[in-house]
Amino acid sequence: MLKRSKRTATPPRLIRGIAYASLIILANAPATAGDLVVRYDQSQLLRLPRPASEIIVGNPSIADVTLQDGNLVVVTGKTFGITNIIALDNDHNVIQDQRVMVERDDRRIVNLHKGSQRFTYACTPNCEPTLTIGDEKDFFNNVKSANSSKTKFSEGSADQGANANNQQ
Repeated sequence: MLKRSKRTATPPRLIRGIAYASLIILANAPATAGDLVVRYDQSQLLRLPRPASEIIVGNPSIADVTLQDGNLVVVTGKTFGITNIIALDNDHNVIQDQRVMVERDDRRIVNLHKGSQRFTYACTPNCEPTLTIGDEKDFFNNVKSANSSKTKFSEGSADQGANANNQQ
């Protein structure tokens, strides 16, 4: 006679814990040979085997793309994470489905920790505060404000230069 084993229900908390641990492992997975690794706030070129008519980004908050000359894609890292890019031809056939990993370039980055607070500096060669997600809130906001002011100033200068050239 065969005995039936009793099955107990798996508690929902255990299932959530396993799912959460799996996500952490996937998020920390190293890049594979086929991955396109892009540094945060930098760009990489991706050459397609044939011209594309449309590019789809899995998560546009992680990476941004610009199609150049049909088969050259400029991929810019916007924030840390993993996404994918799908290139389609005129008939909506997939040319390439490319996984993209956006990472931080740690080679010249210094993190200063004060208790649980973090302050990030880019040292190239002089150390200057840099905008990094996860830094102390007030420090982050001050760096963000300074970067915005600098960008607006630069855009204003570029606009004035273009207007001056048009007036000649």
